Amino acid sequence: MDYYSVIGMAIRKLPAELAHDAAIRALKLGIIPSSHAVNHPMLKSRCFDLDFNNPVGLAAGFDKNAEVVDGLLAQGFGFVEAGTVTPLPQSGNMKPRLFRLAEDEAVINRFGFNSHGIHVFAQNIKKHKKNGIIGANIGKNKDSLNAVYDYSVALEAVYDLVDYVTINISSPNTVGLRDLQQKNTLSALMLEIEKKRIELALITKKRKPLLYKIAPDLSQQDMEDIVEVALAHKIDGLIVTNTTISRPEHLQSKNRNERGGLSGKPLFALSTQTLRDIYRLSHGKIPLIGVGGISSAEDAYTKIKAGASLVQLYTALVYQGFGLVREINEGLIKLLERDGFHNIKEAVGIENK
Repeated sequence: MDYYSVIGMAIRKLPAELAHDAAIRALKLGIIPSSHAVNHPMLKSRCFDLDFNNPVGLAAGFDKNAEVVDGLLAQGFGFVEAGTVTPLPQSGNMKPRLFRLAEDEAVINRFGFNSHGIHVFAQNIKKHKKNGIIGANIGKNKDSLNAVYDYSVALEAVYDLVDYVTINISSPNTVGLRDLQQKNTLSALMLEIEKKRIELALITKKRKPLLYKIAPDLSQQDMEDIVEVALAHKIDGLIVTNTTISRPEHLQSKNRNERGGLSGKPLFALSTQTLRDIYRLSHGKIPLIGVGGISSAEDAYTKIKAGASLVQLYTALVYQGFGLVREINEGLIKLLERDGFHNIKEAVGIENK
C-alpha cells in the first residue's frame, strides 16, 4: 500500500467536509507526495490557444480559494481549475452540505458557493509559482441582483493571474443561477462579459480564454439554444457538465435523497450524453471539456470520443486518490495506441464522424 493510500484512508474516515479540509491542509503541508506527470507526445494538445501536456484536469470545487494550486499541479494534472469564487466572501449553505454515497462512488453537495471572496483568491493565486495551466471558476454572490456585475468584478480581479476563466452558470445550489442558461439571458450575459474581456485585453495586451460551464439537466431545446448563442458569440469553449439534480433509481446509499448536486459515477451517462449532443449540435466547432463521473482511463476516452478535447475529474479522487491521474493518462496512451491514433486530437469526437 503506497503512502498516499494510507493518508487517503485516514482522511476518508473523517466526516465529508472535514475530510476535504484535511486534504487541503495536507497539500499545504506537503504531506501528500508529488507525482511525476505523464509526459508523452500522444497526450499533448493545443486548445483555447493554450498548450496542454496532458488532457486530464482537476474540476472546480476542490480548491475553492486557490490555496493549493501548486500542490495539485504536482499531482500530474494537465491543468487545475480553482474556484468557484464569488466577488464577496460568503459562507454558503448550512452544514452538513457534503455527503458521500460510498456504495455508488458518488457525492452530493449543496455548498452554495462558499468562498473567501475574490480578493483572497487573487492574493492566493499571486503566491503560486507558474508551473502549469491554471483556470479560475467564477460565480455570483447569493444575494446579488446583478449577475453581470458580479462576473465582471471577478473576471477583472483574476484576468491577468490565470490562463483561462470559467463562467459558472450551472451550479444547482445558488437559487436562480441556472436561469442564466436561458437563451436571451445567456446571450445578454455573453455580450456584456465579452465587452469586459475586450476592455481587459486592451489593458493587459492579452486575450484570455473564457469558458462557460453548463448543466446536465437540459432539454433538447435548451442545448440547441446554448449552442446557437455560443456560436453566435464565438465563445472559446464549454465545460460539459456540472452536477445533476436528478437521482437515478439505482442509487444505493442512504444519502441518495439529500438535496444538492450529484456527482461521481452515477453522473457519467447523463453528462456524456449531454457532451455528445453539444458536440453534434455544434458540429465540433466549440471546444469542449468533458466532466462528470470519470473514474478510469476508459471513462476519459469515452468522453474524448464523444467530443471532449480535455477532461476534468474530482469525485473519483475521493475514492481512488491522486494516483488516478497518472493511471488515466497512462491508460489513455494505451487506448490511443490500440486504436491507431498518433495523438489525442485525432480521437476527439470520432464517434460522431
